[in-house]
Amino acid sequence: MANSSGLLKLGTLVIFVSMLIMSFSHGGQAQISCDTVDNDLLPCLSFVLNGGKVAPACCSGIKTLLSLAKTQTDRQSVCSCLKSVAQSATNGQLKNAAQIPHLCGVNVPFQISRNIDCSKVK
Repeated sequence: MANSSGLLKLGTLVIFVSMLIMSFSHGGQAQISCDTVDNDLLPCLSFVLNGGKVAPACCSGIKTLLSLAKTQTDRQSVCSCLKSVAQSATNGQLKNAAQIPHLCGVNVPFQISRNIDCSKVK
């Protein structure tokens, strides 16, 4: 049960980051796996689950993902990873995840949502 709860929370975080990445670059083949997304966003998990203060490592992880997601295909892959995790996240976890871009000083031009159409991510 603790493992399922932890995975759910990590998933919410991954959704947030996926949305960020989707807003950048164009074209190419996916180079970013869900494992990469999970690992880069792991420092954000505590905030997604509990709120409070965003760890500097969380913002660094998001910035790393954004720098890796150079193509549209990369951003769509990240989106898909995050969307799959978001399906089991609570509304509160999604709300916390949605705050991270602002708190990290990153602009995300779309709403973080379980219903995102990743195929439309540019």
